[in-house]
Amino acid sequence: MQRKNVSTGAVWESQVGYSRAVRKGPFVFLSGTAAVGADGKVVGVGDAYAQTAFILRKMEGALKECGAKLTDVVRTRVFVTDFRQWEAVGKAHAEFFANIRPAMTLIEVSKFVLPEFLVEIEMDAIVNEGA
Repeated sequence: MQRKNVSTGAVWESQVGYSRAVRKGPFVFLSGTAAVGADGKVVGVGDAYAQTAFILRKMEGALKECGAKLTDVVRTRVFVTDFRQWEAVGKAHAEFFANIRPAMTLIEVSKFVLPEFLVEIEMDAIVNEGA
C-alpha cells in the first residue's frame, strides 16, 4: 500500500516529526489540529465555536489533499479545555457533520501547548475508492 503524507506547513510538524494527515490505502488519519492560521497566529481566541469551525475547515482541506472528503470521515475526537463549551463546539461540529454522523468523542483536557487553544480535533476517514 502506498503512503501519502500531507503537511500544512505548521512549524510543529517538522519540529516534532509528524504529518497533518497520512493516507495509507483507504485509511486517512488526521493529527490533532488546533486553530492556527497560515500566519502562525491563533484563530478565534476566546471563541470555541470559531476555533472548531476553523479547525474543521482546515481538516477538510487536508482530507482533500489525501483524496478524501468529509463524507469519508468515520470518527472525530474533540478535545476541549472546558466542557462548558460543549454546545458551541457541538454546533460547529454539526454544521459539518449533521448528515454524515461519524462516531465522536468529546474529551476535556487540562491544557494545550498554547493557552489560547480551546479545542483540538483528531479525525479518521476511510475512502471508498469505488464511489
